[in-house]
Amino acid sequence: MNAWLLAWRNVLRNRRRSLVTILIATVGCAAVLVASGFALYTYDALREGAAKEFGHITIGAKDYFTRDEETPMQYGLSDYRALTATLAKTAHVERVLPRVALSGLISNGDKSVIFLGIGADIAAEAAVRGPFLKLEAGSLGAPANALPPVLLGTDLAKSLNAQPGSGLTLLATTTAGGINAIDVQVAGIVSTGWREVDKRLVYTDVPTAQHLLMTERISTLSVYLDSTDSTPAVVGQLAAADPAHVYKPWWEQAFYYYSVRAIYNRIFGLLGLIIATLVFFSVANTLAMAVVERTREIGTLRALGALPQEIVAQFLREGALIGLLGAAAGTLLAGIVVLVLPHLGMEMPPPPGRSVGYPLLVIFSLPLYLSVDAIIVVLCAAAAWFASRKAAQKSIVEALGHV
Repeated sequence: MNAWLLAWRNVLRNRRRSLVTILIATVGCAAVLVASGFALYTYDALREGAAKEFGHITIGAKDYFTRDEETPMQYGLSDYRALTATLAKTAHVERVLPRVALSGLISNGDKSVIFLGIGADIAAEAAVRGPFLKLEAGSLGAPANALPPVLLGTDLAKSLNAQPGSGLTLLATTTAGGINAIDVQVAGIVSTGWREVDKRLVYTDVPTAQHLLMTERISTLSVYLDSTDSTPAVVGQLAAADPAHVYKPWWEQAFYYYSVRAIYNRIFGLLGLIIATLVFFSVANTLAMAVVERTREIGTLRALGALPQEIVAQFLREGALIGLLGAAAGTLLAGIVVLVLPHLGMEMPPPPGRSVGYPLLVIFSLPLYLSVDAIIVVLCAAAAWFASRKAAQKSIVEALGHV
């Protein structure tokens, strides 16, 4: 008789016990796949968020990332227009956006608040950042009058009691060390999802930021590629061709991404270990009971010439079958979750420091599913070996006399 058919019939000897064990393996497999898929979705979302916030590649002057500026724009880029034209011709590059970092005071006439500003192409900035820069009120366009437009973070707008159309004044230290002020008008109110950022955020266009700082320089160039996966190759190519500037990839600035990833790896790693332990001992318990019930049968097989390793191999096949069934059912259950979740519109609560939640979604990953399924099968086979190894080594007389 075929060894696998015999193993299948042995599994069916006690259908209820085998079914419970298979269900435990199913739930364990599905739980690991769903949790891992959620972690992968979170990693991808954070990765794309970091790439959209900083740009896939950030270009700065030699000392910009390593030294503090004593005066604004001390390490700014003055040759950025020619550099932008060169970068635009590079393969995989979709956008090159200049940015001016500035800070100072913003006032409504009665109250002044510290702001952290970004001078940028506002429309292009909103396009590349997508949902990570959400327009809450107003518009991204310039107001009807001649005043320069600004976008305010939601919390900063509340603090200043500002609405779209409100007039404000920006004050900042110039590159020469003096103080400059410029009147602006609120074009829109935006949210990044980060409370601390929204308390200080001011977006304005590049000419306004340069005029306020009295400079022709910019702080950095943000390069956006057609795919985040292209970043390693492109940053290496650009850095090798232009040693006069520093090319910083997104992952060297995405501290939040790596912090969350490290926490999730530990949390879901521990969860997976607990589930694997439960599956192992569940299968071991089921097959241990089967071994006790079949000890005399084992003695008979030994008397007929079966070797101990052949007895163990038979139980290994039974454990592997239980693992295969549990992995198959668990994979199916996890696949259903992957397909159904996008239609339920469920969201996770806002993580620490954020003001908005994010969708509860799970990613399907073929390597992940194959790996988890293989681990479940190996665990079940290992549990079968653990449960049967001693019984297979019993003497024939002891096994036949077992009651």
